[in-house]
Amino acid sequence: MLRKVALNHLLRPCSSGATLQAELRSIQFDLEQKLRLNEDAIARLQTNQKSVLVSVSEVKVAAEEQFGELLAAVRKAQADVMLFLEEKEQAALSQTSGIKAHLEHKSAGIVKSKQELEMVASISNTVLFLEEFCKFKTTEDSTFPSVYIRLKDKLSGIRKVITDSTAHLIQLLQNYKATLREFSREEEYDIRTQVSTVMRHKYQTSRPEPRNREEFLQYAYNITFDPDTAHRYLRLQEDNRKVTNTTPWEHPYPDHPSRFLHWRQVLSQQSLYLHRYYFEVEISGPGTYVGLTYKGIDRKGEERNSCISGNNFSWSLYWNGKEFRAWHSDIETPLKASPFRRLGVYIDFPGRTLSFYGIEPGTMTLVHKFDCTFSEPVYPAFWLSKKENTIRIVDLGEEPEKLVPSSAEAAS
Repeated sequence: MLRKVALNHLLRPCSSGATLQAELRSIQFDLEQKLRLNEDAIARLQTNQKSVLVSVSEVKVAAEEQFGELLAAVRKAQADVMLFLEEKEQAALSQTSGIKAHLEHKSAGIVKSKQELEMVASISNTVLFLEEFCKFKTTEDSTFPSVYIRLKDKLSGIRKVITDSTAHLIQLLQNYKATLREFSREEEYDIRTQVSTVMRHKYQTSRPEPRNREEFLQYAYNITFDPDTAHRYLRLQEDNRKVTNTTPWEHPYPDHPSRFLHWRQVLSQQSLYLHRYYFEVEISGPGTYVGLTYKGIDRKGEERNSCISGNNFSWSLYWNGKEFRAWHSDIETPLKASPFRRLGVYIDFPGRTLSFYGIEPGTMTLVHKFDCTFSEPVYPAFWLSKKENTIRIVDLGEEPEKLVPSSAEAAS
């Protein structure tokens, strides 16, 4: 389609061969300028990579120092608390020992007084008895000790102070990452590279949103499935333009770090960045997902964030055999849309939108539109979650056909 448009452009009526030569030189100049700007951007990105590595390393060192101080403070706080408890323990033991010694001395005095009283009781001389009895009575102590031990009550209060203080510190530490994330949301503090498009003045006019399939085809882009990313249960055919889930039959793909090992997913070989793009796919079978993701999606994980429905940098449309559903950040949104076999996928990178259209003869129907936060190149991504699911990348020269439900979808 793109070649056909370019050919029509070249074959349009012209005044002379000199005009064509001049236009050719202009195109060559444009290409050289684009190449120079692209190479300059690559050099700037390489410089930026070095700057990011050095700068982040410096912050890592500072963070190590701060956490070292934090650990030292924790150890000191632990030592201070232990010393505090030991001092309280020693003070309590010393107090108890002093009181006990006093009471033991007093008990010895009482025993002595008791013995003396027995001796007084044995005096038969009345005068002498009265004298000794009066001496004994003047030395009598009328106070009695009463000991109330509140040790458990007091220690429970100290334990609560320690527990509450520790819980507060743990909460602060648990909020550490969330605080950093919230802080870095502000563009002023985002360390990611800011990239924008540069256009020559004659092209600096805002293009309206396409309204029909002919206008969408202005942004037609040819994509193919990447064999290095395909799960081994996925069979690629038709020059990597058709994929089928053949579970449980594996295919002898070589080991590759980009290959999905758990989820039956495959990415496109082409990345999409800074421009508008349009392609169409044909889906078959309930359980198919079509969407976009970043290159950094985990290829080996079994968690939900490793599939194109379960993280905040993937956007996908899911067909369950009866209805479409939109997925992003592991959140599912039911959609009120008719079933379609062919889907048009439109990416407006500058506008930060991803739109899915149902394609039928002579008409396009919006199924869902995502508002996205693209910050790096995205890759068309496909998840065939069930056996015999098929997705085919459509040649845009093919006319769409009216949907005829498959037997699997009719039974679902």
